Amino acid sequence: MTTPAAPGAGPSVDGVEAAVYTLATDAPEADGTLEWDRTTLVVVHVRSGTTTGLGYAYGAPETAAYVRGHLAPVVTGRRALDVPGANEAMTRAVRNDGRPGLVAGAISAVDIALWDLKARLLGVPLTGLLGQARTDVPVYGSGGFTTYDDLRQDRQLRHWAEERGIPRVKIKIGESWGGAEHRDRERIAKARASIGDTTELYVDANGGYTVKQAVRLARFLDDHGVTWFEEPVSSDDLDGLARVRSASAVDVAAGEYGYTLAYFGHMLRAGAVDCLQADATRCGGLTVWLRAAALAEAFGTQISGHCAPHAHAAVAAAVPNLRHLEWFHDHARIESLWFDGALDPEGGHITPGADGAPGHGLTFKATDAEPHRAG
Repeated sequence: MTTPAAPGAGPSVDGVEAAVYTLATDAPEADGTLEWDRTTLVVVHVRSGTTTGLGYAYGAPETAAYVRGHLAPVVTGRRALDVPGANEAMTRAVRNDGRPGLVAGAISAVDIALWDLKARLLGVPLTGLLGQARTDVPVYGSGGFTTYDDLRQDRQLRHWAEERGIPRVKIKIGESWGGAEHRDRERIAKARASIGDTTELYVDANGGYTVKQAVRLARFLDDHGVTWFEEPVSSDDLDGLARVRSASAVDVAAGEYGYTLAYFGHMLRAGAVDCLQADATRCGGLTVWLRAAALAEAFGTQISGHCAPHAHAAVAAAVPNLRHLEWFHDHARIESLWFDGALDPEGGHITPGADGAPGHGLTFKATDAEPHRAG
């Protein structure tokens, strides 16, 4: 059902469109608990008069159908400048569909598009609309998939650290649900050799280890100067995360599968992480990501943006407790190919809004992406 905007309330949302695009990875990829050979981008455009806002998420193709069939009628006709109101309306409308997962991704993509639309209607960069706690946003190079051989891993890490000047990089470990720990250790040692002693080294197990296994490995990580241990155990095991954290000198991070604000609250109250991760393309868009950042700050905890780096750029600049953004290989590749206005991570940071372009500054290159359209 369309909710009409109140008289004199300003511009309204006239329409919502969604499409799906799938791009093959440049090599087979895997982490500790999953493998893949393609990445799917769900693109949402929200219109108000002649102005259009762009949002997106990474996820199942069915996300676009859900946007078109369930969320578009909720948002169309609402005040274009009232993004939190639209977010709340979407959240209430999906109650019986199950918000976590695909539905949350759909809400997120629409929310991101609405924030972009609002800033464009006002003629300001999204950083100007949200405010800035910083001008430069730190990033870390993320890839190092378990399917990479030694040469490919070395080349990727050296590209980030030496050629691009990114002073922090991450590799995947936990191969075969923790069943290849010996190879994990070898790859960690080789990663350290590739980047030298001055670049920070992070690892991500994607929940592949048991608690005791993660605790044992944490000692090895500390010996190799690893400062970030992401999802050592399942992110649903808050007690397990807290146990690994208490037994480790390495910072424990998790939260990328947080689809609701309550999820982040449970994680923080459990003392499960040293740094909270949140993904604006999953948790409910920029609206909820900003709330998660505020919640983390109340607990004296930093926040890190998970994947989809351009979706996070403006909100990352807006919060005082940001640690960094993940410059994830797959997503950075797609965003540089299919978006005009993509940012440059040279030197280990990006500067959103610096060119003064309205909104988040991105424009989708539909002609370039059309051969890869999947729905």
